[in-house]
Amino acid sequence: MSLDQKKELQNFSDELSSKLIYRLFRDPMGVVGLLIVISFLIIAIFADFLAPYDPSKIDILNKLQGPSADHLFGTDQLGRDTLSRLIYGTQIALMVAGVSIGLAVIIGSILGAIAGYGPNWIDFVIMLLFDMVRSYPVIMFALAVVVLFGPSLFTIMAIIVATSFPTYGRLMRTQTQSLRQAEYILSARALGIGMPRILLRHVLPNTIGPILIVASMDVPFVIALEAGLSFLGLGVRPPTPSWGSILNDGYTYIRNSKWILISAGIPLILVTIGFTFLGEQLRDFFDPKIDRGSR
Repeated sequence: MSLDQKKELQNFSDELSSKLIYRLFRDPMGVVGLLIVISFLIIAIFADFLAPYDPSKIDILNKLQGPSADHLFGTDQLGRDTLSRLIYGTQIALMVAGVSIGLAVIIGSILGAIAGYGPNWIDFVIMLLFDMVRSYPVIMFALAVVVLFGPSLFTIMAIIVATSFPTYGRLMRTQTQSLRQAEYILSARALGIGMPRILLRHVLPNTIGPILIVASMDVPFVIALEAGLSFLGLGVRPPTPSWGSILNDGYTYIRNSKWILISAGIPLILVTIGFTFLGEQLRDFFDPKIDRGSR
């Protein structure tokens, strides 16, 4: 890539970012979603400084305590601080979602682009792979993989990648096929414009939007999947704090203390609201059929 192309890519990225940020702050839904997402990111990054206690520290004498000045969200059946475990659980949830969805987007986009631009037989093989993977229900596939390979953080991320990349691959394939024969693409080629500039100015803006929208909408589902498997004891293994394992503790000891279950449900609800609102605003921003000037 030449220096001029790098500058053009940087200018395009800066312009797109500024417009997106401006659009998000114009809409209350976008502001709420963005603030929630940023808050969870800050909590995950600075968990070591924000957590008041060691999440694995056992204090049997103070087990199943309600909210107090020392323990804002109470303690669990082993006397561990619930707030500290929720804060560290944020790291697990966002790491699983970020890494797995990122890998799924990369794998799916590459295969989708190959299917869209390649010959028919490659398209057939890749689409057959997508259909084969998506033919299994996600939960049943996850349970089968966990039984075969054992519960672990790596297993959960592998399950999410395997079940998610066909979605992004199909989306990329559709985008590339529709744009390949678009009139403005053919006109640009006829004028002698190079392929890197065509991809930068015409293809990229029309492919990155739908993928970002779907990815942001998938984050709550991925986090809920990890929490569900951990709730069943098939995900993150103790004593690693996970929202799902905290939910399991709260459900088991709900007669003794309802605060554990309530505290573990709050972040799941908030992260769903935050990424859903953010995804809605991304859809409005990138969808060319929506009149942005009327909002």
